[in-house]
Amino acid sequence: MPDAPHDASPSQADTQSDASSSSNKPKNQKGHPFWDFWGPVIFTLALYLGIRHYVAEARFIPSGSMLPGLQIQDRLLVEKLSYATRGPRRGEIVVFNSPHAFDPALKTAGSPPTFRCALANFPLLGLIPGIGHPACDAYIKRVVAVGGDQVSVNPRGELRVNGDRVQEPYVTKYCPVDEQGMSLCRTLNVTVPEGHVLALGDNRSNSWDGRYWPGGPFLPEDQIIGRALWRFWPLNRLGSLGS
Repeated sequence: MPDAPHDASPSQADTQSDASSSSNKPKNQKGHPFWDFWGPVIFTLALYLGIRHYVAEARFIPSGSMLPGLQIQDRLLVEKLSYATRGPRRGEIVVFNSPHAFDPALKTAGSPPTFRCALANFPLLGLIPGIGHPACDAYIKRVVAVGGDQVSVNPRGELRVNGDRVQEPYVTKYCPVDEQGMSLCRTLNVTVPEGHVLALGDNRSNSWDGRYWPGGPFLPEDQIIGRALWRFWPLNRLGSLGS
């Protein structure tokens, strides 16, 4: 009777070869538990900080200095790309560092480090007692004059730039003036130096702006955070801020 074909079942050598091949196959590699969790968190945080620092960020209005156009608690989008290639223009609404951070008469030796201000402006962290500081605050005003402009502000808060009366439809509340032409608001008659702007609040009778800064009325352009571009809250007043 003929022998059964030997190739019908694997030989011992074949079995050992297959076993060896199986043992050499790469196993599923598992990442370290730390990076599995924190990797996406760190990436998302870095992306957020990068966008916030270089592109745009959200801000809210804490005071009535820009009434009536900007209401208290309005939420705005502040973009940062425009001023990387050009300077501010008259009529633009800008967000800038607190005068306590750059005004020589207000800035103190105990000014907080940049890192502390970054934490103070981070959502929710700024609510922690002790983190906030006047030098870490941000202000919002309107650019009314740029470098080289000769500007005067009368007792009512009305403007003349380079000799021409400026029409400001967004200003509805000027400073009250008595019969003698006196007002509690300060006047100005200055020439804006290059690299600076003059920024005033739309609510001329209730705005702590360049008229009152003890070290001088001018805002250095390098202290400007960005241009207020869009109001996204409340929804019934959503839209572009224009100029």
